Amino acid sequence: MSRHTAVPVTLHPYTPSRNGKDGVDTDAHAATEPISGNVQKLEKRLLHATGSAIADFGMIDDGDRIMVCLSGGKDSYTLLNLLLRLRPRAPVRFEVIAVNLDQGQPGFPQDVLPRYLDGLGVAHRIVTQDTYSIVRAKIPAGKTACSLCSRLRRGALYRVARELGASKIALGHHRDDMIETLFLNLFHGGTLKAMPPKLRSDDGQIVIRPLAYCSEDDIARYARGMKFPIIPCNLCGTEENAERRKVKAMLQTWRREHPGRIESIARALTQVTPSHLADVRLFDFKGLK
Repeated sequence: MSRHTAVPVTLHPYTPSRNGKDGVDTDAHAATEPISGNVQKLEKRLLHATGSAIADFGMIDDGDRIMVCLSGGKDSYTLLNLLLRLRPRAPVRFEVIAVNLDQGQPGFPQDVLPRYLDGLGVAHRIVTQDTYSIVRAKIPAGKTACSLCSRLRRGALYRVARELGASKIALGHHRDDMIETLFLNLFHGGTLKAMPPKLRSDDGQIVIRPLAYCSEDDIARYARGMKFPIIPCNLCGTEENAERRKVKAMLQTWRREHPGRIESIARALTQVTPSHLADVRLFDFKGLK
């Protein structure tokens, strides 16, 4: 498929909420079983962390149409659910539209996400684009295809965001993803750079990561407690990037052996002192007399 080929999409409208307001029901769990007290406490912590990130980085403005990229994994399910829970109590009005990209992977359960989203009453689009065949044709057997797959997926989602008139694209990356990226860039790229909570893409799209303050452990436990219909990401037969797996294992070891270290690293991302680094673009060292 050429870069400029239109993506076939189907828009599934959401139903009005029972409280009479536009959008989803204030009970975002309407399509699920009642959750336990422990899960409610966990959800409260995640909601606080997500709300803080949204406020700190100015992620959502009044009138925004937020396109939530839903892969079927624990992170994107959690992101969608938390945004739906925050929306009725938010100081600004915003829309939520969930978008899933069906990449033509053999065995992909096409009915899972539409059924789940219809149950929640959430506006959604299922986008069909066979990136799987492109990846298989370009990546030798046994090699990691995640990088190319990610680029193709990102291009398709950015295009759909423009079609939908979405003002923001919300991704499910969390605090641990950001820290892993920091070390990957440090070890292999020679840069102090992580995943930003909010960015403007090369083509002008505003991308937000509302889970920037949420830990992967909390998200995983929440997803299990909510019984989200998880779709595994190993359908394409490839594995996660080997270097990222190594960094993840390193961080998991630190978490077990040095409690609080991961939290300290996360705080460091928000407390940068340019005068104590060595980048002349960020600090005027020559000007010190």
